[in-house]
Amino acid sequence: MANKRDIKKQIRFVCGEVAFNCMLAEECFNDVDSQKMYEIIMKVAALQHHSTENLSFSFEKTPRDFDNRAEYNKAAREYYKAAYKSFVEEFNKKLQDIVKEMNALLSPAQREINKQAAQKN
Repeated sequence: MANKRDIKKQIRFVCGEVAFNCMLAEECFNDVDSQKMYEIIMKVAALQHHSTENLSFSFEKTPRDFDNRAEYNKAAREYYKAAYKSFVEEFNKKLQDIVKEMNALLSPAQREINKQAAQKN
């Protein structure tokens, strides 16, 4: 598992890219509702804030709760692995919901163009 500083940098980078794409879409496509795009950007900012603030996990057991230190270390590793996995799944789900909202604001013709461009890559 990466350290928290690196994970926070990744979260900021991803959220920044999504917000940038929202602003770019708003400027490039005339039929995009500016107010709704602004609301999506605010959701991205809230997701970034929530995710960076809630990145810390604490294993509530102590080494005394286990027969030996190796069992404690194994249990702690499993706990942190599961907690991080849950965190990533939640972050990705919220991010996918935001991207779906973004794409819904585009015209059907533009969505089709985007699909074709994505298939070429």
